[in-house]
Amino acid sequence: MARPRTFDEERALDAAMHAFWMNGYEATSTQDLCDATGLGRSSIYNTFTSKHDLFRRALGRYMATMNAGQAEILDDVERSATERLRALFDRIVDGEFEHRRDGHSIGCLTVNTTVELAGRDPEAAGILERDLTARLSALRATIRTGQRDGDITSTRDADALARYLNAVIGGMRVSAQGGADRATLQSIAETALDALTAAR
Repeated sequence: MARPRTFDEERALDAAMHAFWMNGYEATSTQDLCDATGLGRSSIYNTFTSKHDLFRRALGRYMATMNAGQAEILDDVERSATERLRALFDRIVDGEFEHRRDGHSIGCLTVNTTVELAGRDPEAAGILERDLTARLSALRATIRTGQRDGDITSTRDADALARYLNAVIGGMRVSAQGGADRATLQSIAETALDALTAAR
């Protein structure tokens, strides 16, 4: 009979996720993961096979958590499309001030991974592409609803607007890592929302 695990695998995965989030994939050593999770090397490798496998699972966990929160906002049919998008931006700005180190945001694990690994890790690139597709779909649906209801007046294609908003969000996260304050991030968000209410 297999010996039962004496640790909480989900808690260990959360701890590893935060280590990768803080430091990036390459800069997170196996010892860092041991320190974060409280596990020995053998336990980590017996459970997660490799550092890359642990990272893949941690990244998936991060994406699922973040996307669930954003979907809850974008799927709220009680609010107009622009109200939903404003709430999404508010959540993003708040998030950049919840997770800090030395006065700077630690950013978004998805954005950080795109910069670090997308160009040289095909498996990571595939995960990122699937995540991007899902996020763009949610944004696009909200924008189309707003265009249909007259809430969003820009006549630009909904797909182009979704990609624009996604790029703005990524830029906000990088700006926060660089030390941008809350007022700056809120101004960027408001400018992006203004673009949705202007005709082409």
